[in-house]
Amino acid sequence: MKEEILINVTPRESRAALVENGVLQEVLVERASRRGLISNIYRGRVSRVLPGMQAAFVDVGLERTAFLHASDIARNPDEDAPDRDAGPNIRDFVQAGDELLVQVLKDPIGTKGARLTTYISMPSRFVVMLPNSTSIGVSVRIEDEAERERLRTLVECCIGESTQAGYIIRTAAEGASLEALRADIMFLQKLWESISNAARSAQPGQLVHEDLPLPLRVLRDLLSPEIERVRIDSSPWFERMRDFAAQFIPQMAPMIELYEGPRPIFDLYGIDDEVGRALHPKVPLKSGGYLIFDQTEALTTIDVNTGAYVGHRNLEETIFRTNLEAAVAIARQLRLRNLGGIIIIDFIDMQEEDHRSQVLQALSGRLANDYAKTQIMNVSPLGLVEMTRKRNRESLERLLCQPCPSCDGRGFVKTAETVCYEVFREIIRQHRQFDLHELLVLARPEVIERLLDEESASVAELEELTGSPIRLQSESMYSPDQFDVVLM
Repeated sequence: MKEEILINVTPRESRAALVENGVLQEVLVERASRRGLISNIYRGRVSRVLPGMQAAFVDVGLERTAFLHASDIARNPDEDAPDRDAGPNIRDFVQAGDELLVQVLKDPIGTKGARLTTYISMPSRFVVMLPNSTSIGVSVRIEDEAERERLRTLVECCIGESTQAGYIIRTAAEGASLEALRADIMFLQKLWESISNAARSAQPGQLVHEDLPLPLRVLRDLLSPEIERVRIDSSPWFERMRDFAAQFIPQMAPMIELYEGPRPIFDLYGIDDEVGRALHPKVPLKSGGYLIFDQTEALTTIDVNTGAYVGHRNLEETIFRTNLEAAVAIARQLRLRNLGGIIIIDFIDMQEEDHRSQVLQALSGRLANDYAKTQIMNVSPLGLVEMTRKRNRESLERLLCQPCPSCDGRGFVKTAETVCYEVFREIIRQHRQFDLHELLVLARPEVIERLLDEESASVAELEELTGSPIRLQSESMYSPDQFDVVLM
C-alpha cells in the first residue's frame, strides 16, 4: 500500500492531504483566523458549577466558556475511589472561582464551547506523557505480545523509579530502539517542566502551551511505515520540517521533499476537486448506486441506494454487491468529511445473515486504519447500522462552509406559489389595519411572474376587496422567500 502526504502552505492557511494509492483519504485544514485548539493548555478559572450536569464552565480566555465534566477532572491517587454507581460529584473537585490547569479535548463545535480535561497529555513521536498518572500503557494497535512487553520494559528502564508521570506507548513506537524512546521521554520531561513553570506565573484565561502547527503536527501524528514520502510546497516550512524530523524522527527526514513543480501540489491527485465533491450530499458509486449523506446537529445519516445498478443474477445479490461497495465508500467518506458523533447507516435490506456479516466486516475493516476511534453495532431490527466516531474538531463541511443565506441552513426554500399566498395574507392584514391608497409588492422575479400570470385573477380580487391598486416590482437581489408589501 503506497501512502503519501501532501502539504500546501499559503500565508493564512495550511492544508495536509493523506493519499493512499492515489486516492485522497483524509484532509486537514488549519487557518490563521481559527487555529485548532486541541491539546492547547490554559490556565482557567471556574466561572460556574452545575451539579445537575456534573460539570463546570471554565473561562480560558476564549469567546465561549469551556465545558469541564466531573469525569475529566484528575484526582489525587491517594484519594478514595468514588462510588462507581453514584459517579464523581463535581462539588467534590471544584468550586466557582477555582483556578485549574486544563487542556482542550475538543474544539468548539457549532454553538458548543471547547471541552476540557485536567488529565494533561503531551504527545511525542513514540510516547504520550501523562503528568497526572503513573501507569504505562501500550497502544492496542500493537498486537504482538512480545513487542508490547519489550516496549513496556524499555520505557520502564528509561523512566526509572523517580518518575511522577505515566506514559502511553504509541503505535509508531513498534520496533523503536531504547535510545529513540529515551530521547522522546527526556524531551517530554523537559517540556513538562517548562509548562509547569509557565503555569505557575500565568494568569487565569491565559494560554500556557500551544500545540504544534499543522505541518509539524503531521510529522508527529501521521507518519507511519506505510508513508513513502512527504511533499510540501513551501521552502521555509520545508526547512522547519527537516529540522524537526532530524531532531525527533531522523530516520524519516530523507522522505521529506520540497515540491517545486509548476502545477499546484494539490492538483497532483485532483485533491481540490475531491474536497469539492465531499461537500455535496450525494456520493456516486462505480456500480451505479449512490450514497446520500445528511449531517445534522444531533447525528449523521447515510442512505444507500442501488440507483442505476440492476445486477446480473438476482435481487439479493444486487443488494449485497451494492452494500459491499457502499461500506468501503462510507469508511473513506467518514474520514474525508471528518464526520463524528452518532452515525446511522441505512444499508439496503439484506435477507441473508452471511451477507449482513460480510458488509459489517468490510465496514469495520476499512475503518481499522482510521485515526479516530470508532464503534460499530450490529444491524438493528429495522435494518440500520448504528455507529459512533470520535469527534474532536469541526467536520469538513462546517469548516469550509456556512449556512445558506437564502434558506438559513434549512436546505430548502419556499416555492413561488407559497410566497404568493403569503403576499395575499399580508395584503389582507394591512387592509384591516390601515387605510390603503396604493400597495407596492416587492419580491423575486419568479414570484412577480407568478402574480402576473397564474395568480393574476387573485390579484384582481384583492384590488377589488381593498379598493386599492396593487403594483408589482421585481427585486432580483431578494432571497427566494423574501417579499415586502409597502403602503404608498
